[in-house]
Amino acid sequence: MTPVSSHSPHGQSSLRTVQVLGGGNAGSSAHVRSLSSGLVARGVRVTVCAPVEADHLYDFKGAGAEHVQVPRSSDPAAVAALRAACADADLVHAHGLHASFRSVLALSGRRTPLVVTWHDRAHAEGARAHLVRLLERRVVRNASVVLGTTSALVERARRTGARDARLAAVALPRPRRAAERDDPDRLTAKARAELGATGRPLLIAVGALERHRGYDVLLDAARAWRALDPAPLVVIAGEGPLRAALQQRIEEEALPVRLIGRRDDVTDLLAAADIALLPSRWEARSLLAQEALHARVPLVATEAGGVPELVGDAAELVPYGDAHALAAAVVRLLGDPGRRELLRERGVRQAATWPTEDETVAQVLSVYDELTQPRPMI
Repeated sequence: MTPVSSHSPHGQSSLRTVQVLGGGNAGSSAHVRSLSSGLVARGVRVTVCAPVEADHLYDFKGAGAEHVQVPRSSDPAAVAALRAACADADLVHAHGLHASFRSVLALSGRRTPLVVTWHDRAHAEGARAHLVRLLERRVVRNASVVLGTTSALVERARRTGARDARLAAVALPRPRRAAERDDPDRLTAKARAELGATGRPLLIAVGALERHRGYDVLLDAARAWRALDPAPLVVIAGEGPLRAALQQRIEEEALPVRLIGRRDDVTDLLAAADIALLPSRWEARSLLAQEALHARVPLVATEAGGVPELVGDAAELVPYGDAHALAAAVVRLLGDPGRRELLRERGVRQAATWPTEDETVAQVLSVYDELTQPRPMI
């Protein structure tokens, strides 16, 4: 492959990149949508390889990218489809561990540069954890550059054998809330009424119903909130394998908690909330934390993973697994309007320090240029 500049003499890019997504969680998918839009605006040709449902949700074609359907699988047919899509690419950029591993397989025998972004850590236990470590090692040793969304992920990539690991500038596009199109107070009251939170505090948690999200600890904390008058309502937006077990606990213990399934109006739900909750065992660059601070919603989160680095002093942080600390932090906030307002103000300031979409695209383009520009003869 002959390296090419990302800009031709006529101001149009001759660079062709392929962005590879796996199942595509909300953070990585929104990032690829934003990145694709910014790259296309700068003349880069972008192909997004992702499952068809990801394009339905994030409209990569609407960003000016070509979409090639590649299922979330490492079977020979999926790898062959990805290999064909990458045939004339100047550079491939994979997002997440499984997409990165498939990209390594698809690029086998080729000299196409591979950039990998780790948006989060793969959560696995037992024998599967060993498999994850093997996949990580295979990926980072074949990647030209590994971008990590937190310092911890960058350090993990270096320990695993990455030759070049850097902190990624990652900005997520801020969706325009319905409240910006209509009367915010009316829409907030409507959302609270629909959730059953009229006349009582509303606490919101968002994320897949999986073990590492810490929802068992959240339900433990909710027991303490039953004694409050009025008792706050906890609403969890998300789907996953633990739904039946969580619902059983909610009913047996009469907990003030509702599971409302996967939602596409999380920004509007947050706007109606009094407090956002993030009880996870580990998070990287949490989408919920970013949206909460942008929306001026006080956040109570576990002091784990990349959360402290992301939110600074703009949230109440508690140890993971400590239901008493989580419950107490919420009770304190509900009883202290001044503290809630302070966190709102700090949240706005903290969010202003995060990379913009333009800065994110500029960093990625500089990495692409490093890997595709001809090197001068010495």
